[in-house]
Amino acid sequence: MASPSTKKRFTPRARTTKPRSERSRLWLMYPPRLIKRPVIWELGHKFKVVTNVRQASVTDEIGIVCLELEGLGPEIESAVEWLTKQGVNVEPVEMDVMES
Repeated sequence: MASPSTKKRFTPRARTTKPRSERSRLWLMYPPRLIKRPVIWELGHKFKVVTNVRQASVTDEIGIVCLELEGLGPEIESAVEWLTKQGVNVEPVEMDVMES
């Protein structure tokens, strides 16, 4: 058995705070030229966000998707900016889609 003087002492580590993940629910409206393009897949690969399709309706003329993004705030903002640059109209969800 080790003597008390040779035992390892507990040294508390400094706590690091991880940035908190955020969630954002958005309505995406696609123009006809983007309907067959995998925009959400591209978004998930270009940015550190988790995508969750909450609701969708797609025709030959328009695509409407309720998308939830989860990630760090700046990453979500960059993802939304990228969507807009691609030609997708992005609007915040005013109420919970699952409750309607």
